[in-house]
Amino acid sequence: MKGMLQLYGRAFVRSAIESDVLVTLIGDKIVEAVQVAEAPAKARRVDGLIVPGFVDVHVHGGDDADFMDGAEAANRRILEFHARHGTTALAATTLSGSRDDVHRAVKTIGAISSPTAKGCAEICAVHLEGPYISPARAGAQDRTSLRPADILEVTGLLAEAPDLAWIVTLAPEIEGARGLIEHFRDRIVFSIGHTAAGYGDTVAAIEWGASHFAHLFNAMTPLSHREPGVVGAAMLAHDTTAELIADGAHVHPAVLRIAAVAMPNRIALITDAMRACGRPDGVYRLYGHEAVVADGTARLADGTLAGSVLTMSRAVKNMVELAGLPLESVIPMASEVPARIIGVAARKGRIAADYDSDLVVLSERLEVESVFVRGIELASG
Repeated sequence: MKGMLQLYGRAFVRSAIESDVLVTLIGDKIVEAVQVAEAPAKARRVDGLIVPGFVDVHVHGGDDADFMDGAEAANRRILEFHARHGTTALAATTLSGSRDDVHRAVKTIGAISSPTAKGCAEICAVHLEGPYISPARAGAQDRTSLRPADILEVTGLLAEAPDLAWIVTLAPEIEGARGLIEHFRDRIVFSIGHTAAGYGDTVAAIEWGASHFAHLFNAMTPLSHREPGVVGAAMLAHDTTAELIADGAHVHPAVLRIAAVAMPNRIALITDAMRACGRPDGVYRLYGHEAVVADGTARLADGTLAGSVLTMSRAVKNMVELAGLPLESVIPMASEVPARIIGVAARKGRIAADYDSDLVVLSERLEVESVFVRGIELASG
């Protein structure tokens, strides 16, 4: 059949790694994924492991480009770069910035999201990280751009990307947070992050409609035996999800494992990648700051972590090799769970009939061997 491609080998299907799986693609859709005794003559035998394309719900940039650049060419660089490393869908993520800069960034994201160019990861959502966050937990975000939660500003931003899903990361203790969450709770996934809130305020925010946590453990109050903090609230709120940056620097490998065990089917691996991802060590712009990249981390001059230089494929590898988790439990953290968070779980995050032809082939060492984005094979790396 014209336009048909069949891959045969080991694959992650039906929540397990199975052998002798025949994955049939026609155009941008998977037709079936079934075990067969013998592969058809025209099927491509795959030595590696076929897994669903990765979905990153928190990524700022890569290949010396940032979504805050507000330029279509920069956005395409990011989408092409992360696609080569296994990310087939993502939430384009902004930073705290001036009203004009955030608006320009969102407008550009909305303009480039459809139609998606060949060879690029698909933008499925906008992730507004700030500017409605706590100055006490701003991390590498620009403190001069922080402001109260603003329903009118968000209304204007939504209008620039009306067909995309939305995540808004905010601190529940700031002025206007409750009103914003309650007003848009049926349209936006509200993510608790960059916050000095305690356990009680966090539980209240969940009752208002928040359902997600940005980069768990980072830029939030920790779990303590007398004050559970934001982390404790996240672990106990079973209807919520949470992100993890699995680069080995933001969160200790043992804590990565603790979170995964304590929060089954609720963890989404993210990169939080900034523009230096995929580039040599050096000094890079992060909105109003300069970040120094060295030894696999990006930091401001005062030592504050400034996003990461992580890819999703590396995050998967780290969860297995550093955190000691079985690959079968890690793959959904990079695919099915994040797809659910941004509302595309009916077409992304699994290898099954009627799902998008988004696939990654991993080597025995969990390196990316090939990537298919809506049925088109890319050059990896």
